[in-house]
Amino acid sequence: MSSKLRVAVIGCGGMGNAHLSAYTQMSDVEVVAVCDIVPEKAKAYAEKFGVARYVLDYNELVNDPNIDAIDIATPNYLHSIIAEAALLAGKHVFCEKPDAISVAEAARMKNAAEKSGKVLMVMRNNRYYHGSQYLKKYIAEGNMGEIYAARCGWQRRRGIPGKGGWFTTKAQSGGGPLIDLGVHMIDLAIWLMGNPRPVAVSGCTYTKFAEDTTQADSEHAKFGEAKAGGTFDVEDLAMGFIRFDNGACLQIEFSWASNIKEEQRFVELRGTKAGATWINEKVEIYGEAGGVLFNQQPMLSSINGHAANLRHFVDVVTKGVSPDFVPEQGYHMIQILEAIYKSAETGHEILL
Repeated sequence: MSSKLRVAVIGCGGMGNAHLSAYTQMSDVEVVAVCDIVPEKAKAYAEKFGVARYVLDYNELVNDPNIDAIDIATPNYLHSIIAEAALLAGKHVFCEKPDAISVAEAARMKNAAEKSGKVLMVMRNNRYYHGSQYLKKYIAEGNMGEIYAARCGWQRRRGIPGKGGWFTTKAQSGGGPLIDLGVHMIDLAIWLMGNPRPVAVSGCTYTKFAEDTTQADSEHAKFGEAKAGGTFDVEDLAMGFIRFDNGACLQIEFSWASNIKEEQRFVELRGTKAGATWINEKVEIYGEAGGVLFNQQPMLSSINGHAANLRHFVDVVTKGVSPDFVPEQGYHMIQILEAIYKSAETGHEILL
């Protein structure tokens, strides 16, 4: 390996922009190439970020011995395909969420990482916000006791991304808000709960806004590329329930469009000594001391979670830092999501 980690970024969309913005601020990383199937996008990103090389075929980068790590920021269905190829070609891999669009694909990614001995990490940016880090430490110190129940969600009033494009096409995305937004908050909740193993799930999904062509929308609709008359065969609302091997449970809710008051990302934890909420990155703790109930609001600064997650990936690869995320966690995540879709389809709880 050279003095700098040589990274190639595949996918020149919104998340590719976020990843490149972070990497180009790191003194120990060199972005050596970018890739996109649309020549104009690849060229534009190369010029914007001062990258010397751009290509249209990711295989050129996967098989290049002068590249140390591959960063994947493509549509979901390509995540596992590129990750597996890159790992088996001897590259470290950082991938945007979701890990994959099926359990079988997630298993192949995990196996490829184990076989190659290379680092495989998938975006879990919500773990890196200061509120998340504070809560993790607060829990580890025993202040909340046993965390036995939790709720989490990401509720959007409006914000269907790229309607008619790959986001709303199940074969390319794997699903709607459950797989798009669910990874974020389900992961944060389970991570704060101590990563218990999921053993059963149940869920319901609904598609109520696919045919609505007059609805108001939000900035989230700008993600992806909308396609008039395109496919919309995914849900716009998902609700579910997860049980874990330690007896704990987690309620979940995710929507792209839902008639609620306002958008909210949240995790709520209930422990035997205290409870806590994480709402749009802000933390509150609820407990009792000296026979009196108390609420705490730690004063925490903001941070770019995506950049912090990528910084951690680079440190794991170059400095041998212990990884916060391991592929088994990604495998369990896709197990949960796939089983919720199956439960919604069959009307039954699914055992994992």
